Amino acid sequence: MANNHYFTFTIAILALASSVAYASDPGPLQDFCVALDESKAGFVNGNFCKDPLLVTADDFFYSGLRNVGNTSNPVGSLVTPAFVAELPGLNTLGISIVRIDFAPNGLNAPHSHPRAAEVLTCLEGSLYAGFISTNPQHRLFAKILHEGDVFVFPRGLIHFQLNLGKTKARAMAALSSQNPGIITIANTIFGSNPPVPTDVLTKAFQVDKKVIDHIQKQFQSENNYDEL
Repeated sequence: MANNHYFTFTIAILALASSVAYASDPGPLQDFCVALDESKAGFVNGNFCKDPLLVTADDFFYSGLRNVGNTSNPVGSLVTPAFVAELPGLNTLGISIVRIDFAPNGLNAPHSHPRAAEVLTCLEGSLYAGFISTNPQHRLFAKILHEGDVFVFPRGLIHFQLNLGKTKARAMAALSSQNPGIITIANTIFGSNPPVPTDVLTKAFQVDKKVIDHIQKQFQSENNYDEL
């Protein structure tokens, strides 16, 4: 009987360890695995590795975050990512980083990252940042961030940032995946291709069909901004 309990306990520990091991991007099995674009060869969970003898310092370098983002869009913000697509040296490392620029009163609209948690640092201005917990509580956790303040967004939860100031603002965010994925709530629901049936949306949002039609028209054209 004792042996059975020990066996069950061992299996439970192994299962827990396995779930933790697969909770983030796969770990590297070598010093580095610089991403190689070999899309014609088929799909893999990540990227193929570049021959280590052909790797250079440029594979680990990206200068795109030094550029100020163009915030002339409907929400007044722009995210400049440094994911594995921009920075191949991130492959298998389970990290990435982005720059977020805000116009006055600009918004990084509610969105989520299915594959990553996020740590946001306010570098300029003041931001109202928050996230919402899952059903059934839907609790809002939010703070006003000033320069140097940090806020964490748990993996998969809907979050946002709003520039409270009358001047521009800027932030940097680190994410726990080389390719965190982005689900922008409004764009996804009202700008899907093909569109979500109106009957679904009117019942879900408890509003008239005319309201849904009006909102969908705002998103059915090509979305020219991204959130992170």
